[in-house]
Amino acid sequence: MKQKNKLYKKLKKYEGYFFILPWILGMLLFTIGPILFAIYIGFTEWKILTKPNFVGFQNYIDIFHDENFWNSLMVTVKYAIFAVPLGIITSLTIAILMNTEIKGIRFFRTIYYLPAVVSGVAVALLWRWVLDPEFGLINLMLAQIGIQGPGWLSDPDWVLPSYILMALWGAGGGMITYLVGLREVPQNLYEAAEIDGAGPLTKFFKITLPLMTPILFYNLIMGIIGAFRKFTDAYILGGAGNQGKFYLVYLYDNAFKYFKMGYATALAWILFVIIFLLTLIIFKSSSLWVYYESNDD
Repeated sequence: MKQKNKLYKKLKKYEGYFFILPWILGMLLFTIGPILFAIYIGFTEWKILTKPNFVGFQNYIDIFHDENFWNSLMVTVKYAIFAVPLGIITSLTIAILMNTEIKGIRFFRTIYYLPAVVSGVAVALLWRWVLDPEFGLINLMLAQIGIQGPGWLSDPDWVLPSYILMALWGAGGGMITYLVGLREVPQNLYEAAEIDGAGPLTKFFKITLPLMTPILFYNLIMGIIGAFRKFTDAYILGGAGNQGKFYLVYLYDNAFKYFKMGYATALAWILFVIIFLLTLIIFKSSSLWVYYESNDD
């Protein structure tokens, strides 16, 4: 009996470890393990069906001498520069318009939000029809007013604007966060501003916009991450002159088209570093433009 009590006390001492053991095993097997394996694979030449051959930094050296890498990176960067700010402005504008209590407003909120929940493949196929140079909806509408529509995805000069247009169509997803933020703005601030003679623009730039900066900060980071991770529609639709060859499309081609898994893994780590540095810069600069209300009474 005494031996059982001693054993029970010993087991009791490690009781907490037994509870967290499944989490630790899951972390090792599905997070830390794959990360360490990916780091190793990035330094190898691996054709999937063959044994990985360690090549050191050769993959990274080859990447920085690869014109296709630089092309895909520049396509993605240009897309992010235009699509992210325009997406933020569009989402905020829609949120302001939807921040009213009129009859049928919930219907319009739902309509604007729908693109965010529709399958990416379905959206890409829809845009393939909309942007078709001969039978597409946009060019047919332009033809009605005597304008010759562009080639969109078949014209290198119009590929980037096409993808930016697609991104703005899905701006309703960001509308939700702005709408929640607008509801949290204290109404007494607007009332005090009206007493001081402030107009709509003054109230927006002096009250609404500063109080919305935490949400702007969040959506800016998520927008940049999303821009650099653009894949589904770019993979399905492509674009003339490699202008639709976004970074992840190039990475995917190397991994599953050319079976250069080590090279593709190195590309993935470079993408991680780029996103990490951009996020770090935004975090460091946030103290200059992001406003948080003081919790002091």
